[in-house]
Amino acid sequence: MGYLGLARRNAWRKPLRTGLLMVCVAIAFLIYGLTASFQHGSQGAAGASEDLLGVMSAAGRGQSLPMAYLPRLESAPGVAAVAWMTRLRGFAGAETNVIAVSAADPERLAAVNGPELGLTPDLMAGLNGARDRVLVGRALAEAQGWSSGQRITVTAFDTQTTAGNRDWQFEIAGIFEGTGPSTDTYFVIARYDYVNALRARGADRVDAFLLRPQEGVSSGELARSIDALFANSAAPTRTQTEKQFLEAFLRQFADVGLIIGLVVGAAFVTLLMIVINTLVLALRERRFEIGVLKTLGFSKRRILALILAETLFIFVVGGSIGLVLAKLATLLAGASLGLVLAPQILGKAIGLILLLGTVSGLIPAISTMRSPVITALRTR
Repeated sequence: MGYLGLARRNAWRKPLRTGLLMVCVAIAFLIYGLTASFQHGSQGAAGASEDLLGVMSAAGRGQSLPMAYLPRLESAPGVAAVAWMTRLRGFAGAETNVIAVSAADPERLAAVNGPELGLTPDLMAGLNGARDRVLVGRALAEAQGWSSGQRITVTAFDTQTTAGNRDWQFEIAGIFEGTGPSTDTYFVIARYDYVNALRARGADRVDAFLLRPQEGVSSGELARSIDALFANSAAPTRTQTEKQFLEAFLRQFADVGLIIGLVVGAAFVTLLMIVINTLVLALRERRFEIGVLKTLGFSKRRILALILAETLFIFVVGGSIGLVLAKLATLLAGASLGLVLAPQILGKAIGLILLLGTVSGLIPAISTMRSPVITALRTR
């Protein structure tokens, strides 16, 4: 029997105990896979761009900026393209069914952020067909059951129309996919000229300007120069990357990264305690057998390697099951939850499996190595 075969047979000496340990490991890595997928997905900030800049009012997201800023932004050194956007927040049907509508100039939005959003020429032609047409992201369309050609009504929370109500009528011209699964597609793209003409207040003002830096220009340096440009104006600006904006937005509700870290950390610490305690008890039952191995000439290093191989076998099988379940959960959850189990998450998980398997096996293995042969043989 080979060395790995001996380790596998030892691991399955008590099938129920080994199976329960694998279940513990699988649950821990299922939790890790789901939480990391959430953080990396479209509902988190990991998939946001670090190059796309948003220029907003320094007074907060509730304050708008005048369109008169546009020429100064376009002429600023290092700026490749500029778009603008105003956000209309409302609901469809029930007030808890919140819908975000981003009203922008279609051509400028395509120039600044079109590739990331997956805005194809056909989609842009459909959006330009009439002023009340909109594009809906794939995640939002699937969640609401919307399709192309359908007319929808979004009731705004605080933006009234010139008719005196808050109901905004749109026709869906197409569904945009985004460049990848981590792209946020849970919103509607509308035409700024339509929203601007019909809103009762705030005409010719925007919630944010979107900037695409020129090739080789640092987004951080460009953000500082833009803010310096308007520092002494009536409406100072605050410029952030899309990633910084989303991280700040999410922190208004909770520090998602800290919560996820605490949950995953607690799961792994509990897992280590369970596995180490179980392995210590299991090896105590095998003292005589290990004493025989030492008598037959097995060195301390070979016994250490044998025990580590057993723990790694448990972690590799259990961890693989947990990650497979996490992958299935992300596929079944649908686009609305924005779960993305990316290759880098899998790579980090494999590293954690090897690290935790080694750490779990080291403590009982070292204790076993130090046990004298005569003491081990007396345990029979």
